[in-house]
Amino acid sequence: MVRYEKRVLNRLLDTYEKSLLSTGENKRNIHIDLPFTRQNMPEYFDESSAEYETIHTVMKTLEEQEFLRILWKDGKRDHLIQKVRLNTEKLEQIYAHLGREPKTLLEERNIALLMEYTALTAFPCPGGEGAGKVSPVTAAFAQFLLERIRNHQSVKEYLELKHPEETRRLLEAVLGVERNKKSCYIREFSIWNFQDTKYFEQILPRVIKVFRRFCSAYENMSAAEILAEYGIYHTPNYVYLKGEARIRVGDTGIDLLQLRQGIGLSGEDLSGVSFSDLSQIEKVITIENLTTFFRWQEPKSLIIYLGGYHNEIRRELLQKIYQKIPGASYLHFGDVDAGGFAIWKDLRRKTGIPFQRYHMDLVTVKRYERYGRPLTDSDRTRLRRMAEESELQNLIAYMLEHNVKLEQECVGLDT
Repeated sequence: MVRYEKRVLNRLLDTYEKSLLSTGENKRNIHIDLPFTRQNMPEYFDESSAEYETIHTVMKTLEEQEFLRILWKDGKRDHLIQKVRLNTEKLEQIYAHLGREPKTLLEERNIALLMEYTALTAFPCPGGEGAGKVSPVTAAFAQFLLERIRNHQSVKEYLELKHPEETRRLLEAVLGVERNKKSCYIREFSIWNFQDTKYFEQILPRVIKVFRRFCSAYENMSAAEILAEYGIYHTPNYVYLKGEARIRVGDTGIDLLQLRQGIGLSGEDLSGVSFSDLSQIEKVITIENLTTFFRWQEPKSLIIYLGGYHNEIRRELLQKIYQKIPGASYLHFGDVDAGGFAIWKDLRRKTGIPFQRYHMDLVTVKRYERYGRPLTDSDRTRLRRMAEESELQNLIAYMLEHNVKLEQECVGLDT
């Protein structure tokens, strides 16, 4: 019997809290009803059980308590219930009876919580004015939630009002990522911030969703790439190098030319790397895909595997090289698609190095079109946004017209 009582009263309160009545904005006299239908109350229509009588008994008891009013079908009492109507004059007693907190109280509690985080900073995300200031994503996220709650709009996409401590932990996770200054692995980050090695991974999809939505620079980046921006890694962070150059790691000299597939260096070791001889280098080529990195050979070149979006460690390495040989050609070789173009643009903007596209042009697309893949709706949307840039106009127009994009692994297959 209790389950019918709680189900009906909670459903009525849910409807009430979604209405303008709960915010005091309603100017008309409206009723909060729960129709008895096969969808809302299937047991009531099950002729093979005795639940019909049980439900009648429960509803009559609630009516005696003045929590609701029963509206009988065709006015025939004790026949069929058409719907029940909430008695809004007994709201306080109903909430107390259910042990449920009113939505207005939950909103007030969450507003107080969110105000702590909106004050952190008003600066935009990396790449814009004020870049490098603390906690812009956290502040933007908290402000978004705050405005929606104040306007009595749903925030279920991110949180449950009745669980403010979970909201605080989500905000602390986003804030912790933004403020992280020490290179670490995900489980280390989790235990530092939550005293639990696995908790951060459990909420990571929501954390990444926040970063993508509230910082446009991260819109198309993977979770690993976003975390790498803040020095947080799933596995050791490696940079791969090969070409006609000599490097020093501490007191040890390494001739990269003697290593056909190059060398991988942990991000933690890069600060101790210097370039002792770059005199033969005419091209510095960054490559997006590891397969292509291992396959690609080019004379008088230093080839570097980026692995999708670069991070701060890789940018520092590139800037160190650029300071040594600013006269070299700087080329980026990636997929010929919206994602590849975005990585190339991001690389130029964040390093300040004039990288040019390499094998990411109309000639390449036409030559390898038979290996191409069709565009998705998302591809088309992103390409159209980029088409205004003069250096991409003709290439994008061809890709849209011929419904094609290329993965960089196909380049060189016919040679």
